[in-house]
Amino acid sequence: MTVALALAKKAKEQGEVPVGAVLVKDNLKISEGWNQPISLCDPTGHAEIIALRAGALALKNYRLIDTTLYVTLEPCMMCVGAMIHSRIARIVYGAADSKVGAFSHGLFHEGLFNHRMAVSQGPLAEEASQLLKTFFASKRN
Repeated sequence: MTVALALAKKAKEQGEVPVGAVLVKDNLKISEGWNQPISLCDPTGHAEIIALRAGALALKNYRLIDTTLYVTLEPCMMCVGAMIHSRIARIVYGAADSKVGAFSHGLFHEGLFNHRMAVSQGPLAEEASQLLKTFFASKRN
C-alpha cells in the first residue's frame, strides 16, 4: 500500500485525482498504475484499470489469477467489473469512497457473480483519505 500511496502522489503532481494501484502476485509487484484520465483523455484511465492492463501484459494472460490489487481509494463499479473479469483474488483499498465506491454502496457482493474476490479496507486508509481531502480542498480554493 505504501507504493500505491506514492503512485497516488505522482497522480496528484500531474493534476490528476490522487489514486494509485499496485498489482501483486506471490509477494512480487507485477504492475502499477495511477489515475490518468485527464492526461490520457480516457475516461477509463483509473489507477486500477491501468494496473490491470499492465498486469495482464506482464503475465501474458487476461486472467490475473491469484493476484492482489492494492489501491488507495475504494474502487468504482467500472473498476470492480474489470477486477471480476480479470479474476483477481483479492482487493485491498485504503480510503472509503462514500460517493461512488462499489463496496460502500453495496453494488458488489459475491452472490451476483461467479467469482469470489476477497475485499478489505486496509492499511494507510487515513493517509490516503487525507491526500484526497487536501487535493480537493486545493481545487476549491
